[in-house]
Amino acid sequence: MSGKERLPIFPSRGAQSLMKSRLKGAQKGHSLLKKKADALQMRFRMILSKIIETKTLMGEVMKEAAFSLAEAKFTTGDFNQVVLQNVTKAQIKIRTKKDNVAGVTLPVFESYQDGTDTYELAGLARGGQQLAKLKKNYQTAIKLLVELASLQTSFVTLDDVIKITNRRVNAIEHVIIPRIEKTLAYIISELDELEREEFYRLKKIQDKKKVIKAASEAFRKSRKYDEEQAFNMLEEEDQDILF
Repeated sequence: MSGKERLPIFPSRGAQSLMKSRLKGAQKGHSLLKKKADALQMRFRMILSKIIETKTLMGEVMKEAAFSLAEAKFTTGDFNQVVLQNVTKAQIKIRTKKDNVAGVTLPVFESYQDGTDTYELAGLARGGQQLAKLKKNYQTAIKLLVELASLQTSFVTLDDVIKITNRRVNAIEHVIIPRIEKTLAYIISELDELEREEFYRLKKIQDKKKVIKAASEAFRKSRKYDEEQAFNMLEEEDQDILF
């Protein structure tokens, strides 16, 4: 096991507890990020399907709006100057809201009508029905454009967040967790080796104590034997002196 595959840490019981807690935290973080990535992927696919549906509908609406414009021009003539003279402010405006998806804030655009129709008298002489149809078709087209812009913005935002989240998930799964596991295995192997060395050292100490104890016991017995011999010799000498 090379040093680059594990964390530089001194093997001890405290380090083992630390690595276990870090491994547990990394696994929990990986699980949460995986769930977040799955939720984002689900919303991403939903937005993608809505974008395809909205673009298809947008093509039909724009085709109908362009046809309505041709009909209105054919019926009423050129009404551009009338519209430009009567329009003083935007009737359809946009407001922004926020949507939260798994901690990711997505902008949502909504269109709303502000005020009344300022060019409602246009086409009063002729072609009023065609102009009303034209305004309705283009209002629908504008609403679809706003919805499509909201979906496209959310799509791009989710795409970036999903890439970042997947990189984090892969980093935790393939780099951080294996490195912590290898570090923990290294610490456990080193601690087991230290325990074996300690057991061997204690065994040698016990054997040495036994040898010392046996030598001491033998010395004590030999000394006692010498003392008894000396005492016996003194008793014999005293007897010789008395007689």
